[in-house]
Formats: sequence, C-alpha cells, structure tokens
Amino acid sequence: MRLQDKDLKNKYADTSDEELILRIREGEPGIIEYILDKYKNLVRSKAKSMYILGADAEDLIQEGMIGLFKAVRDYDAGRDASFLTFADLCVSRQMYTAVTASGRKKHMPLNTYISLSRTYESGGEESEKSLGDTLTNGDDNPESILIDRENVEDIEHFIDSELSDFEREAVELHLTGMGYSQIAKVLGRDEKSTDNALTRAKGKIKKKLEERNKK
Repeated sequence: MRLQDKDLKNKYADTSDEELILRIREGEPGIIEYILDKYKNLVRSKAKSMYILGADAEDLIQEGMIGLFKAVRDYDAGRDASFLTFADLCVSRQMYTAVTASGRKKHMPLNTYISLSRTYESGGEESEKSLGDTLTNGDDNPESILIDRENVEDIEHFIDSELSDFEREAVELHLTGMGYSQIAKVLGRDEKSTDNALTRAKGKIKKKLEERNKK
C-alpha cells in the first residue's frame, strides 16, 4: 500500500460512506480515491462472478470501477439504501450492460457451475435436484463426458433461442449467484415478475431435459 493510500485510510476509516459522499460534493479532495480503493475488492469479486457470462476479466474490472464511480456520483442517502448496497447494484448493472453490449460470448459449459435449485418435477412438485445434477450422471468415462457436453450445448442453444429476453437475462444473472432481489434491480423489474420469469425459465429447461432424456 502506498503511503498516500495508507494516510487516506487512516484519515477516513471511522467516517461513514454517506458522510464521505456529502463531503465529496462539498469539494473536499482525496475522498473519491479513498472510496474507489475501499471498494475495489467488491469490483473484483463481481468481475469473477460475471466472467461466466463471457468477458475479459480486466475489461470487467474496468467497467466495474466505472459503475462504482457512478454510484458515488448518483448516491442519494434519502432515496437509496446503504451506499454499499447501491454500489453493489451499480457495479453489477455496469458489468452486465457491458457484457450484453459486446454481444455475449458462449456460456461456460453449464454443468460446471449452474445450480437452478428450484426446478420442478412433473405435476409441479418442487425438486431439490439442480439442473447441473440433471445434466451429469457422475460418471467420468469419456463416453459419458461427451454425451454430457452435447447435452449442455443443446441446453445452451435452447436458452438462447427459446427463452424470452427477460427469462434469459434472469437466468444468466442467476448463474452469477445473484438473488431475485438484485436480479430485479439490475434488470429494472419488480421482484414478483423476476421470480415468475425464473420459474418459467426453469420449467422450460426442465421440460426440455425430460424430452431429451426420453429420446
């Protein structure tokens, strides 16, 4: 840590984010650098999760820092929740917008990270089996791995071509570990419609898997 950074940390460590932002707007120098440094690990953490949607890690970090700067610029203590919550949203939204604007790259193989835990069996009963469990059978022999890979590619194509934009976006953000509330905020939707979109998407994927398994 540079001496200047250490001095800033010592100077502002006991001051709330909300007060610091007020002081930024009053023209006090140095605080913006302190806040950007304070939350750089939040940006890096978000970049790791968003990376699965297809983007260069360094580009994502850069976009995340832009989102963090916008959070400092736009934060309203009387309107928004804590600065941390607002910053988390701004960083996630900036990164996701950047990924979609660049033309999403292919997903990593879904069975390496997906966990759509609320899937449904026929008849609407909730199942604990994740989509990842459904896609793989635990057998590591080359034949099974090849079949799994084909299965995954088929589901990836299904997600891209058969889900609505809202359903696909909700699923993609869910894959990064976001909960319903944050997905709703990133997409500018209410939580109920987001929950419904994810439920529809999971149902469609489950049905597709069942149809494939019957072949």
